[in-house]
Amino acid sequence: MNKNVYSIVLTDNVIRAVDAEAYRLGTNRSNLINQILAEHLSCVTPEMRMREIFDSAEMLLHRELLLMQQNSPSVLMLRTALQYKYRPTVNYRVELEREPDMYMGRLKVQIRTQNTLLTEYFNAFFSGIAHVEEKIYADKGIDGYNASLSTGCFTRVLFNDSRYTNEEKGGIIGEYLNMLNGVVREFFADPKELRYSINIYNAVFSAFVEKHII
Repeated sequence: MNKNVYSIVLTDNVIRAVDAEAYRLGTNRSNLINQILAEHLSCVTPEMRMREIFDSAEMLLHRELLLMQQNSPSVLMLRTALQYKYRPTVNYRVELEREPDMYMGRLKVQIRTQNTLLTEYFNAFFSGIAHVEEKIYADKGIDGYNASLSTGCFTRVLFNDSRYTNEEKGGIIGEYLNMLNGVVREFFADPKELRYSINIYNAVFSAFVEKHII
């Protein structure tokens, strides 16, 4: 969506109110004014599209996924506590593209721990997850899957399927997060059962991809 520079004249008290609200929402003056005018004139902005997606996703999330403070309209942040000593947490960050093309965004999963062994378990688990997802997409003839793994952090692209409405995309994101988090929590309850957990994920993700692409 193209943007251009325009000059408008506003009173000081309006600008102060706009700046205060923009700061509260984690955006800037121009974006907020654009959103306000778009809503008033029934125009769809990237922020409105992303909010519709996230609203639909949030409605489906299981209670184990706790919503964190959202500082940007393009980002959804969640966390879950693991059934492991010291109760470490795993954070999920979904970041949507303002102008999606092949991908609508990215998912980042990160473990919050100083325990080296737990980080190794995380890396081994998500290495297996990436392998499963890449193979299942390849078997279905879907190219473009991309994932990366660094110490305690897994990132993958989210495909943008134009067949789905924004509401449907949000629902698919919610379903995917519930599915992934369920296997994550089950694995960390007994990290020695890596192969079992990967096999479980292979089964549930295969069934998921029969219905949705993400």
